[in-house]
Amino acid sequence: MRGDIVYFMKPIPSHPKDLHRFFMRWSGTQKLLFGALMAALAAILQSAGGLLPGVGFLISPFTTAPILLVALVSLRTSVLSYFLTILLLLFIEPTELFIFPFTTGLLGFGLGFAFHFLNRRLEILIANGVLLTIGICIPLYGLGFPVFGPALSSFNLSALAIIFGFSFFYSLIWLEFSFYFLNKIKRILGV
Repeated sequence: MRGDIVYFMKPIPSHPKDLHRFFMRWSGTQKLLFGALMAALAAILQSAGGLLPGVGFLISPFTTAPILLVALVSLRTSVLSYFLTILLLLFIEPTELFIFPFTTGLLGFGLGFAFHFLNRRLEILIANGVLLTIGICIPLYGLGFPVFGPALSSFNLSALAIIFGFSFFYSLIWLEFSFYFLNKIKRILGV
């Protein structure tokens, strides 16, 4: 048990900050082009859920990766990419507009900025768990879109606890995958 707590209190690896320093050397045009490319990739990955029933739902969660990567470039580029992805989804697969801005895209955005400002796994997990919980609750309870189906459509504390538990676990998976993914990107770029 103590090992688990120590693990969550450990500082995060340097991969995100190293990549951010690498991206900061790029010109404004390079950042903009990279952001547009990542937005297009995110829109394609998110659309897979609607365009390829079944297998597409296994592909669409990876939409978080390009948004996370562009969030390491700069705030301006990531905001532009986030909204460009939403615009592309409007034309490619409008049904995904309820999912991307509030879940996969929001998590990538949140992880990217958490890597800039937070240094411990637990801080990042709590911040992104809360962010994702809010992101799920907006379409579920605010817009009436059944993100998890009819099972959690009525607002109560147990449903909220289940949503937060899922969000925390999903954020944990993405946190660990992010370190692996960013390490591979760092090696490819020779940073």
